[in-house]
Amino acid sequence: MSSLYQNYVRADIAFERGEGVRLFSTDGKEYLDFAGGIAVSAVGHADPHVVEAAKAQVEKLWHVGNVFQIPEQQKLAERLTSISFADMVFFTNSGAEAIECALKTARRYFYDKGEKDRYEIVTMEGAFHGRTLGTIAAGGNPAYLEGFGPKAEGFTQVPRGDLEALKAAISDKTAAILFEPVQGESGINVLNVEFLQSVRALCDEHGILMVLDEIQCGYGRTGKMFAYEWADIEPDIMALAKGIGGGFPLGACLAKEEIGKAMVPGTHGSTYGGNPLACTVGNAVLDRVTEDGFLDHVIEVGNHLQWSLRQLAQKHPEMIEEVRGKGLMCGIKVKPAAGDVITAFRENQLITVGAGDNVVRFLPPLIVTKDDIDEAIRRMDAGLKSLAS
Repeated sequence: MSSLYQNYVRADIAFERGEGVRLFSTDGKEYLDFAGGIAVSAVGHADPHVVEAAKAQVEKLWHVGNVFQIPEQQKLAERLTSISFADMVFFTNSGAEAIECALKTARRYFYDKGEKDRYEIVTMEGAFHGRTLGTIAAGGNPAYLEGFGPKAEGFTQVPRGDLEALKAAISDKTAAILFEPVQGESGINVLNVEFLQSVRALCDEHGILMVLDEIQCGYGRTGKMFAYEWADIEPDIMALAKGIGGGFPLGACLAKEEIGKAMVPGTHGSTYGGNPLACTVGNAVLDRVTEDGFLDHVIEVGNHLQWSLRQLAQKHPEMIEEVRGKGLMCGIKVKPAAGDVITAFRENQLITVGAGDNVVRFLPPLIVTKDDIDEAIRRMDAGLKSLAS
């Protein structure tokens, strides 16, 4: 028996190296990576600029605690605030920690205002915000809550995209509305621009905070640096992770100054969060993502991927029910079991990842090319044919 916890269903394959959008297994096979470590490998595997930055920092200093100045951290924070709505940043090691910080920041903000009973957070069904006790309570998925004792209080779920339900859920105890502009885990569900704008207006009307989870859909994944930009709005707090470190454990909670300044010494902390090595990698990834034309490329190849998937769906109507997505955050709702489709794709040396609602997700590195996409579609076609035979 393995010495590891058995909470993952692992494919019988191991990778020893990666290059760009390709992974190479220990048995010498080459795979197209259209999972990207679940939207993590934003600039691909072994990006030369990121590798060189990491190597240089490894030889200097990996870690010091946050009781000292960390120039690499300050630099990354200043760069993130310069390209976003935010004025302040707290760095974490993961997305779940970024959400935990966001929740605490929202609650502490109202506490400092003298509104101590204003702590409830409204979230949306189908959400995924992490695996801590707090974030599974925020997500509200019964499957993730089962077996872990009482659900942490202070969270109310409403149907995804239901503005009237959101209005009805708001009370004098509501501190914030937390949601993903594009839900990933539940099956690539895109919230439309009009809904995002309506939620922003609702928050303004009631004096509550808009908290966005852009852990999966942010950092260029949809073709904008942040998904909220499509709606021409700004949140009050936002959680980031995944792509921000390009594969190195890194997350961040961003907030407007009025809100973030509530987190005074003693209210929150992290041993590893924002250490010199993590932030050096984060700065190198940001160098790449903010290059001229990078996001234009994401939009162009994202459109090509979605068009290609629709063509594939027309070719295999008995297999594909629907194409979903925005930018390079795409999915197909399939008629066979999604796990069987993922296996068939993997047997044709294409790596994908599942999601709720029997969806297969495509989250390739943002550097993917049209030729890569065309090759992936050919492998999908072969995989679907093998299932049909």
